Amino acid sequence: MGDRMQGSADPPAKSLRTPRAAGAAGILAALMLGGAMVLVRLAFPDRPLDAAEYLADTSSHRALRVALVLLPYGGIFFLWFMGALRDSIGAREDRFFATVFFGAGLLYVAMLLVFGATAGAYLDTIEEMKAAGQPGNLHHFGRYLTFTLLAEYAPRMAAVFTLTATTIATRLGIFPRWLSALGYLAGLVLLLVVRTVVWTEMLFPVWVLAVGCFLLGAPPAGNGVRLTAKIPNP
Repeated sequence: MGDRMQGSADPPAKSLRTPRAAGAAGILAALMLGGAMVLVRLAFPDRPLDAAEYLADTSSHRALRVALVLLPYGGIFFLWFMGALRDSIGAREDRFFATVFFGAGLLYVAMLLVFGATAGAYLDTIEEMKAAGQPGNLHHFGRYLTFTLLAEYAPRMAAVFTLTATTIATRLGIFPRWLSALGYLAGLVLLLVVRTVVWTEMLFPVWVLAVGCFLLGAPPAGNGVRLTAKIPNP
């Protein structure tokens, strides 16, 4: 029996490989999240409208509803993008930066979903106000709440994600210099000036698009260490 065990070949080890299509997830996430951000900006003009005037502006309502359709799918593709990025890093991932990177990414997606739920409830409230014919001050509250989530809290989590991901990939030599410089620039702008300069939240989907294109065109990752287990011969 022992000879039979020695003579038998070890079963081939299997490892779960990230599909190459995961690199394209960054491109899809950037397009969907960026498109949703643009539609939200169009749905909420810089100059606050009167409540009755906004209730009659059906084009803004349609733009916001389309943004809410794109938002959850953009979040799903962003999670795939995170997985593709971590697969490129492989076993050399630093625990400290990996924890911040992973936590910031999850918080960003969570805040986007909270924004989507808030904006959806806001639209439903507007529909009821239109049916009742009684415009109120809730319009301004909903406007400021959705903008605070989209243009202040979520971009700062995106900034932490961008800075940590860029630091990890730069130290390991995964990103070229131009992509590292873009990541640090986008992260600092999102962290420091996103509140005061409009449209700066668009820097994050631009960075995700650039990284997604880079991962899609890069050769298959060979730097990750794949652990396999063997049965020792008696």
